[in-house]
Amino acid sequence: MNVDVLPTVNATLNSLSFVLLLSGYAMIRCGRVTAHKRFMMAAFGVSTMFLVSYLTYKFFGEEKRFGGQGGVRMIYFFILITHIALAITVPVLGSITLYLGLRGRLDRHRRLARITLPIWLYVSITGVIVYVMLFRVYGPAGTV
Repeated sequence: MNVDVLPTVNATLNSLSFVLLLSGYAMIRCGRVTAHKRFMMAAFGVSTMFLVSYLTYKFFGEEKRFGGQGGVRMIYFFILITHIALAITVPVLGSITLYLGLRGRLDRHRRLARITLPIWLYVSITGVIVYVMLFRVYGPAGTV
């Protein structure tokens, strides 16, 4: 298998996760609990696929260094560092939030979801931004 396609797959999965999370949020705001549950479970599934794909690329792919220079480099690394720091929390927060919701512990679910959702959304969208900056706009160092 050619792992060079995985960064694009990962960005696509992050984008899909972002859309599913927003859709799930919209559904619960409209009182559509079953649709909310389905969207959030789909977002969790897509994020799990992302994690498998990301780890596969990390183990078997070639590390890329950001090719941008100047101020954009600082912006890139700020986004990357905050993305990584918060991404570490998403599997735990997402799992607990999902568990609480599925078990009907809705007060705790809501309380934790107010923390989990913005972090998960940020991680999803910044994953796409990092991909675009690294692979599409500036390219990896040494490839331009």
